[in-house]
Amino acid sequence: MKIKLALFFLSISLCFLISGCHNPNDSLRTIKSRGQIVVITNNSAHGFYLYQDQSMSFEYELAKEFADFLNVELVVITPGWEKMFKTLLSGKGDLIASSLTKTERRKTQVMFSDEYLPVQQQVIVRRGNPEIKKLSDLDGQTIHIRKNTSYHERLVDLKKSGLNIHFTLYDNIPTEELLRQVQDNKIKITIADSNIFRLNRRYYPDLRIAFPISDHQSLGWAAKKHDSRLIKKINQFFDIIKENGTFSQIYNKYYAGTDMFDYVDIKKFHTRLKTRLPAYKQIIEEESQKYNFDWRLIAAVIYQESHFNPNAVSYTGVRGLMQLTMPTADEMGVLNRSNPEESIKGGIKYLHKLYNRFGNLEPEERLKFALGSYNVGYGHIKDARYIAYKKGFDINQWSSLEKTLPLLRYREYYEKSDFGYARGTEPVHYVNRIFTYYSIIKMTPEA
Repeated sequence: MKIKLALFFLSISLCFLISGCHNPNDSLRTIKSRGQIVVITNNSAHGFYLYQDQSMSFEYELAKEFADFLNVELVVITPGWEKMFKTLLSGKGDLIASSLTKTERRKTQVMFSDEYLPVQQQVIVRRGNPEIKKLSDLDGQTIHIRKNTSYHERLVDLKKSGLNIHFTLYDNIPTEELLRQVQDNKIKITIADSNIFRLNRRYYPDLRIAFPISDHQSLGWAAKKHDSRLIKKINQFFDIIKENGTFSQIYNKYYAGTDMFDYVDIKKFHTRLKTRLPAYKQIIEEESQKYNFDWRLIAAVIYQESHFNPNAVSYTGVRGLMQLTMPTADEMGVLNRSNPEESIKGGIKYLHKLYNRFGNLEPEERLKFALGSYNVGYGHIKDARYIAYKKGFDINQWSSLEKTLPLLRYREYYEKSDFGYARGTEPVHYVNRIFTYYSIIKMTPEA
């Protein structure tokens, strides 16, 4: 009898060592066995989208890091908001990474990871709307939201509490689209999580937050109820990337500058995309193509430099659309800095020269370093990288220089630097603003 029991337990142990003989409910083992993780998300600005055939978004990049963490291939599927939970529970996907709010109703269906981002539900109206200022102002109003969202749950609760509200429900229209409809005066009120509103207000500057309708809530990734090992691995992953700075790098890529929203500046930018950019768009496109730059990025640089004004002159004496110094203009063969075509050609050529100096960096980091150099000078960027090195930061990450460039304002740092004092906060703001303008142009069809 003892021999039979021993053989039985030995066979069970061997079974779990053999590929293909494992608990079918253990998704983590299945993922590693197949060498592939299938992530369910939503086709949106924060879930997953394509720009110039390149996969992008905050959630996508987190998912890509997680796949690398597991050493497996990432597969992204976007079945539509209404079908995400069904897709997960049917086994067609391994987890949902789609900025899901952790709600009590959802917890009955899935298991959530720990919080990776805090959010708050906010009532969004158009600027100039004097009627909606507090919760009681929603009495008798119609609110437009997507069905089966956390917003839907919250509004149902408010209605049960006695607030006389009506809501129009949409099957699979993303929150971004409803925000656009408020901007365009097609609807009056919608609800958006704070992170989604922050991402979109640069595109829709006439929107405003009326007030929040929820307390702090948490975003989490979702797996099937039995997938505790997978959830444990996700939590471990988030702990690691928050500790080593990877989470901050991804977050800053999409959210940097969203806290410093300048309504007047953004409105002016949207206007000048229509009134001033068209005069220079063709030459910008042609010259950008020569150097393999996205013309929209170059347009963002030009706006940051001169607001598309060819006669712009700064107090330091730089001038023209791309605000060239006299030495740089001479080096690039520019005879007349106020000539739009010459300025654009010379500026792009110079930016490309700086770009080539950072050939060992990842493409986006390389671009940020080049832009920072365009603004403050290559020498100061070198000094900031050396300070980053001394402090143990990654000298190939712009996020490190966001910390060290401002230090060049202080004597204890600039006296020991080769290129001396610099107004180091300026290139940090400069790069952030350019990427804000760049993101707006990318999302503006008529640009």
